[in-house]
Amino acid sequence: MKSSYVSSNAISQALRYSMMKMQTDLVSAQKESTTLRVADVGLALGSRTSETVSLARDVSRLNGIIDSNALVSSRLTSTQDVLGQLTAQAEELRSTLAAAVSGSSDRGVVQAGGAAMMDLLTSSLNTSINGQYLFAGINTDVRPVSDFSNASSPARAAFDTAFQTYFGFSQTHADAADITSAEMEDFLTNVVEPQFLGAGWETNWSSATDEGIVSRIALNETAETSVSANITGLRKLAMVSAITSSFMQGNFSEAATKAVTERALALTVESISDITDRQALVGVTQQRVTNASERIDTQIGVFESTITDMESVDPYEAATRVSALVSQIETAYALTARIQNLSLLKYMS
Repeated sequence: MKSSYVSSNAISQALRYSMMKMQTDLVSAQKESTTLRVADVGLALGSRTSETVSLARDVSRLNGIIDSNALVSSRLTSTQDVLGQLTAQAEELRSTLAAAVSGSSDRGVVQAGGAAMMDLLTSSLNTSINGQYLFAGINTDVRPVSDFSNASSPARAAFDTAFQTYFGFSQTHADAADITSAEMEDFLTNVVEPQFLGAGWETNWSSATDEGIVSRIALNETAETSVSANITGLRKLAMVSAITSSFMQGNFSEAATKAVTERALALTVESISDITDRQALVGVTQQRVTNASERIDTQIGVFESTITDMESVDPYEAATRVSALVSQIETAYALTARIQNLSLLKYMS
């Protein structure tokens, strides 16, 4: 009978290597048990790994659009609030002007209403959110409109110069009392109106662009998500504010004052209608953004569900694997310790 050579060190080393492998497997098993997803997607799915990578990329892109839509919704809500405030103030001014036309209100009340409207219009159109001006078009870092109450502003300087050039004297001059209704109407139509409804608006009043911000609200859908200070309704409202705050005081004749009041009333009614129409368009855009976000949420849910189906693991199987590996490692530790205690020295006397 021949006995085989057995090395306790070889057995110990084999158990050690096996234990290292089980420890590595335990880390993966514990990760799967915690996340309920395969620890190594490439190893588990093989050639199908590209599918989950592509879906994950799509989910990331869609989440980016969702975040962008939240900012767009905030901008549109603020825009609606501003337009609503301007419309409400314009309605009050319209009532004041109507009373003045019928002789139920004096020019001082109209002048105060026009000045209040101008202050609100200037501050509202220069509203900014997160450092971006709402009504500046694509020039979001540029203050949209000039401050008419500031005597040194381009808008006020151009307005006063136009009056001086046309009549030959300033608004506070005594000769203002001789201005006729026909002269005032001609001045408003041919001199003042081009400053607001013509090229003078961009030259002296506005730094905004006609082009608005266009945002991608879905993968295949865009929308204009801002309102420019250059829209007609806001220009008309600025003209109303300027002529009522400037010409409803001082030495102007009753005829000239009446011409200003009637023109201001007509422009106010038109501006309210124009701004209300723009509010409706903004409302439509808001709904489009909301609908797009809801559709994207649904897409994300489908993609994430597909990824989960491909990468998920059975929680009970994962827990069982962890328990089995822990048990095997503990057994290996015990065997290793017992083998290391084997020594011939214990049997030699």
